Order: sequence, then C-alpha cells, then structure tokens
Amino acid sequence: MRVLVFIMYIILFVGCNSVNRPKKPDNLISKDKMSEIIYDVYIMNSAKGINKTLLENNGILPQEFIYKKHSIDSLQFANSNDYYAFDTEVYEGIINKVKEKIESEKVKYEAINEEELKAEKELREARAKELNKSPKVLKEFKEVKQ
Repeated sequence: MRVLVFIMYIILFVGCNSVNRPKKPDNLISKDKMSEIIYDVYIMNSAKGINKTLLENNGILPQEFIYKKHSIDSLQFANSNDYYAFDTEVYEGIINKVKEKIESEKVKYEAINEEELKAEKELREARAKELNKSPKVLKEFKEVKQ
C-alpha cells in the first residue's frame, strides 16, 4: 500500500511540473496595443454593467465592437493574452498601463463633471434671482405656499 501511495505522489509531482510556456503566436499583439484592448474591455464591461439594454438597443455587441475597433479576432486576442499572462511581470506591466489610463481619464472626467455642476448651480442661482425680481411670481408663490 505504501508503494502505491509513493508511486501516486511521484506521478502527481511529475505531472504538475510540466508547465510549458505558450508558444509565441505568429500574430502576437504588441504590448501597447494589448493594453489599449484591455482598457476597452474594462470600459465596455463597465458600460455593460451600468446599462446593458442601452447597448443592446443600439446594436452594440461589446466583444465584436472591440475586435472590430482593433482589427483583431477572438483567437488572436486569446492567444496573445495567454502568451502575456504566462509571464506575470510582463502582464502586470500591461495592466499597470491600463490602470494609469483609467486614472488619467477619471481625473479628466471628474474635472468636466465639476464644471458641469458649477454651471448648473450658476444657472439655478440666476433663475432664482429672476424669480425674486418678479413681484407677481413671488406673490403667487407666497399665496400657494400658505
């Protein structure tokens, strides 16, 4: 019985040690382009999570959109992703580029959002001033409020 257990451990150990690096695909996507594709995948997944029906109503299929935008196919992406993912340091570099781009876009859109909120606030204040200048509206408002 001990011999059988020992043989099983040897087979398991030898079987698990044969992890081979994927072959470099003939049509390997460059690291820069791969980071752009992964960025688009993240953005599209976020959009899908927020309002999937809007995408569907406009006839946008997220994966097909990304493949068409970058002139690739699913097999090319999968093979390139497997190749880069095997080397964690290289893949981490690709993902870090994606994170940097997301952060820079976040800062840009937060600034735009702040400007829009400021403009809306100024518009509300201007409308409030106009209402306060009009005695008829103010009188009607006070009567309705009572």
